[in-house]
Amino acid sequence: MRSLGKFLIFIARLVIRREKFVTYIQLTIDECIKVGYNSLFIVTIVSVFMGAVTTIQTAYNLVSPFIPDYVISLVARDMVVLELAPTVMAIVYAGKVGSNIAGELGTMRITEQIDALEVMGINSTSYLVLPKIIASLIMYPMLVVLSAFLALYGGFVAGTITGVISAADYTFGIRADFIEFNVFFALIKAFVYGFLVAAISAYKGFYTVGGALEVGRSSTAAVTSSCIAILLADYFLAQLLLG
Repeated sequence: MRSLGKFLIFIARLVIRREKFVTYIQLTIDECIKVGYNSLFIVTIVSVFMGAVTTIQTAYNLVSPFIPDYVISLVARDMVVLELAPTVMAIVYAGKVGSNIAGELGTMRITEQIDALEVMGINSTSYLVLPKIIASLIMYPMLVVLSAFLALYGGFVAGTITGVISAADYTFGIRADFIEFNVFFALIKAFVYGFLVAAISAYKGFYTVGGALEVGRSSTAAVTSSCIAILLADYFLAQLLLG
């Protein structure tokens, strides 16, 4: 409870004694490049193979002659949109972006750069952390949309090349019985996960105490805590919105 209270106070400090709005524009753009553009490669690789493996394994398990082939892509679509793209990619995002945020702020803490900002009368929490959280809220939903598209395309390529499903059946299955709310639900997850990863990682890095060894430990703790928070949020969001 003490850590939770400290975290909530940390979040509240983001909007207290903020700098001028113009100050955050360039900072947020720079952070968007770090958390979004620099994550494109890993998101692309993971998404394509995630979709391909999901399609192949679904086809392997649906062996009944009474089940039409288009069900393969229908199942893959729902798995990708509801869980794989937002949640599994959030774990990757926590490892890539979360550790970087914690390491950056942890290094600034042990080299007393954060203390220097405080001495100059700048709210270091808002100045350093708020742009990272805003950038994460903007870019991670975009990465989730890209991930879903690439995963479905990867499944299409893998399914047609291996011959487990025809291109026409795969396209029909993608469109069949589509529920628009699933996309909205995935985007809700994306916003929540983007906030959790950025906020928890920044919190762990901001309060790093010690030297270079502790920076590494803060990065590890940031990824671990973010993954746990993602899984808990996944359950509560499913229960709240789908239960």
